[in-house]
Amino acid sequence: MSIMDPTTDNGSSDGPGDGPGSGPDGPGDRPGDASGDPVNASGGGPGHSPDAPTDGPLAFQLVLLRRMADHQPGLVEDALRTLGASRADLREANRRWQAWAHSPRSRGAVGRYRSLLGRPESVTTRRIGDLTCEALTWPVPLWPDLRFEVLTGPQGTAWNAWLVRAPGAPGPDLRTTDDLVPWSCTVDEVARAFAPARPMEGTAPTRWRLAFTAPDAQGERRATVAEFTWGLLQRTIE
Repeated sequence: MSIMDPTTDNGSSDGPGDGPGSGPDGPGDRPGDASGDPVNASGGGPGHSPDAPTDGPLAFQLVLLRRMADHQPGLVEDALRTLGASRADLREANRRWQAWAHSPRSRGAVGRYRSLLGRPESVTTRRIGDLTCEALTWPVPLWPDLRFEVLTGPQGTAWNAWLVRAPGAPGPDLRTTDDLVPWSCTVDEVARAFAPARPMEGTAPTRWRLAFTAPDAQGERRATVAEFTWGLLQRTIE
């Protein structure tokens, strides 16, 4: 089951770089110069924007954590220690990301992801109903069993961007509401485990909600709403 809404960019606003010829395989979205050489991890190199966050994958993980801190500050603090980063680093990475996203020089959502994360680990064609899109994925060191996935439509427009389970990685065994532990599962995993789940509008860009009925540890069925940030479970509300 896919909860993706192809009309929503979930906080990854398209910019001028997402025009014709600037899709995932077009020159406008290559993470470097015309030779395809990627922008280096510090944000320098060909095509570097002065607004771009530095330190590539690290900066992007801090951007993910910034929104998650609203619901799980303790887990975010643990993650910052793992990354060797501070709260100030998190705020600065998010500030630079927002400035980059809204800059007139912005390369568009897909271009920004490529510039920060480098070449995708995989690029696959996927059909969702009558729509055909490309799925680009990158590893996320903070969550080795997950991948950051961007679904792109015609001309490289970013339809959806979130965390998904890595191919071959075991997912959680979701049977009751007690199994819904923060950061343990993704939108699609919860939707499959507790079908039928009803997608709900998120409270902010990059957030999703699912409504469903699930048993608790005693077997009593409860109406539950699960809230996700960047596709990763943050909390449940009964």
